Amino acid sequence: MSHCAAGPGHWRAEHRSGSPAVNGPPPPAPILLVLPDEQTVRVRLHERRQTRGLHPWRYLIGVPSWVARRDGVEAAEYRVWVTANQLQPIEGVDLSSVPTHRLPAELPPPTPSGWVVRPDPERRGGTVVHEAICRKSGGGGTELDAMQALDALVRPGARACHDCDAAAVLKPALELGKGYA
Repeated sequence: MSHCAAGPGHWRAEHRSGSPAVNGPPPPAPILLVLPDEQTVRVRLHERRQTRGLHPWRYLIGVPSWVARRDGVEAAEYRVWVTANQLQPIEGVDLSSVPTHRLPAELPPPTPSGWVVRPDPERRGGTVVHEAICRKSGGGGTELDAMQALDALVRPGARACHDCDAAAVLKPALELGKGYA
């Protein structure tokens, strides 16, 4: 019995179009689910998703089951994510239409959030608090969370930048906290 322990690349065909068919998603492909006692059950492969970690690919399968109703039982499908170790391809079955979701080749750089304090270029010994995305905050600043930014603004020689939202957001917050010091 040949499991997919070699990884999904061993038997996984590339999803070419990148999007579902015009009339909805493509029909699921048949594949074998290998149970812990080595029995196999024919299931339906709905999609593949690349992930980070020990098992780089996850597979959404539909396992046939029964659901009890008042008037009897009816066929149903239980959907669950499994790894390649639990699947075995069926010879002659084309898996190329199964939607495949790959991780981006490179993650986009994180968007700065919060605040940055930098030396004030206009006043010796002073500092300026900027919003992290402010064009004047780059190079040599220290990243701060909101409370640290407020603390930095109450220090002697500190001011909030007026080119970004620092002055509009932080100064009113300081005013609200005046009676609590």
